[in-house]
This record gives sequence, structure tokens and C-alpha cells, in this order.
Amino acid sequence: MSTKKSDSGAATQVRISVANIATDLVFETNSSVAEVKSAVAAALAGGTALNLQDSRGHEIIVAGDKIGFVDVGVATDRRVGFGAL
Repeated sequence: MSTKKSDSGAATQVRISVANIATDLVFETNSSVAEVKSAVAAALAGGTALNLQDSRGHEIIVAGDKIGFVDVGVATDRRVGFGAL
């Protein structure tokens, strides 16, 4: 029996900066890092919207010409306690 929320590997954390918006979009997705990177590259090259789905099933759509930057990485578990260093 596992106490983790997801047993299907690590989720990918995505942070998107949108032009003229003060805060970034931050979410986790079940897509791999390679899949997210290819979707971002296609949106930037084609001038189309970036369509991603978060781990809860919500659709995130950002206009390709409004993307400031995209930070993609594997989400890690937060450490708590004295051994967190």
C-alpha cells in the first residue's frame, strides 16, 4: 500500500510567463518533459496557441505570441523537518 498521491512516476512541473501579466502560470502535468517542450516549440514556431492539460484534467491555453518564457522540470517532493537540508 502506497501513501503517495500518484504511483505513475513523477509529474512534470510547468511555469509559463505570459506577456503583460504580473504572475506566472504554475501547474503540474502528467505529460513528459519532452512532450511539453515539443508542444511549446510547435506553438512558438507556428504562432498558434499552446494547449496543455494539467494533472487534474484542466486545459491550459496560452496564445503563442504572448509566451514570455516556459520553465519545465520534474516536480520533486517537498521535504519537511530537520533532515530537509
